[in-house]
Amino acid sequence: MDWDRERAGHLGTLAVWAGEEEARWQGATQVPVVLSVGYGYFDVDAWYEVALGQRPGHIYSRNTNPTVAAFEEKVRVLEGAEAATSFSTGMAAISSTLYTLLAPGDRLVSVKDTYGGTNKLFLEFLPRIGIEAVLCNTSDHEEIEREVAKGCRVLYLETPTNPTLKVLDIARLAEAGHRVGAVVVVDNTFATPINQNPLALGADLVVHSATKFLGGHADALGGVVCGRADLVKGIYHYREINGAALEAMSAYLLLRGMKTLALRIQRQNENAFRIARFLQDHPLVEVVYYPGLETHEQYAVARRQMRGFGGVLSFALKGGFEAARALLPQLRRAHRAANLGAVETTVGVPRTTSHVESTAEERRAMGIPEGLVRYSVGIEDVDDLIADLEQALVKVQQSVG
Repeated sequence: MDWDRERAGHLGTLAVWAGEEEARWQGATQVPVVLSVGYGYFDVDAWYEVALGQRPGHIYSRNTNPTVAAFEEKVRVLEGAEAATSFSTGMAAISSTLYTLLAPGDRLVSVKDTYGGTNKLFLEFLPRIGIEAVLCNTSDHEEIEREVAKGCRVLYLETPTNPTLKVLDIARLAEAGHRVGAVVVVDNTFATPINQNPLALGADLVVHSATKFLGGHADALGGVVCGRADLVKGIYHYREINGAALEAMSAYLLLRGMKTLALRIQRQNENAFRIARFLQDHPLVEVVYYPGLETHEQYAVARRQMRGFGGVLSFALKGGFEAARALLPQLRRAHRAANLGAVETTVGVPRTTSHVESTAEERRAMGIPEGLVRYSVGIEDVDDLIADLEQALVKVQQSVG
């Protein structure tokens, strides 16, 4: 089946079927977990051709693996990409992409409130090797365009952002990046290919922490990059030499999770919107960050480039961090953990989750309040989640005044 031709309008079907047909074995209906490290060949010339990529096959699982290849193909099709390659974690995908594309003396333009690990690359690791990282105010597209116009090798975007759910206009900024010859990279973890396809909006590469919504069950680490074939080829080469390979069992779990991706995202979109509305009207809540709300600063952009607004929201309570500290232990239907995108609701504050590596000063510079609560909505009955938040907020009101 040519799933690229079947792609338009059938993402739920692709999430179930794409990438799996050639990877099955002896009539099995599921992709097998291939745990072999090496792959044998009687003919040395055939072995050599496989090693050079001149014919299909595998030689060593740090390079390629049948189970991993099926996962990569599923993501490639869902994102409408030319090629994809995978990694052991989302941060391995992000860092490998940047280290492949950038060299000493290069300039990168991005925004201030990216995920904490990504921000550390910009502030700490890239400058060590002579790469300039310019971080702009996330909501100021004019500032981003001015910095891009000065020249850059990479324009790195994350939308919606983690954890403040800001939205960047991908088409507008990709056009600005391409005017100066930049490679435009978009972290699509929060949106997923069900809600948003950055490549169709002009991006060159898309990265995912597959650990989150793609897998959806909080039981497998992984990352993936997809996009232009020439760029992905270089990133794959960096990964095969540096070794941050996705292992077969994790690839299998991610594949299994992705079969329900469209169903999960639909439910999480609906749940998050209902919960955002509830919180918006609560007297203890100071502000809610969710791109599906009409009050969101970039609501018009989100409506234009997203099919759904995602399963993550964040909110700040009146009373700041002490109120947030009081709230979390009272929640009965949420894991207090450093993860998101799972079928179970997960909650935390940035200083223990997304930006645990950052200092309080760095979080402040990124516009992240210490009392912000990040709430990753699961697939539970939304009325139960709202009731849980309501009872917890009542207890907070009683405890903090």
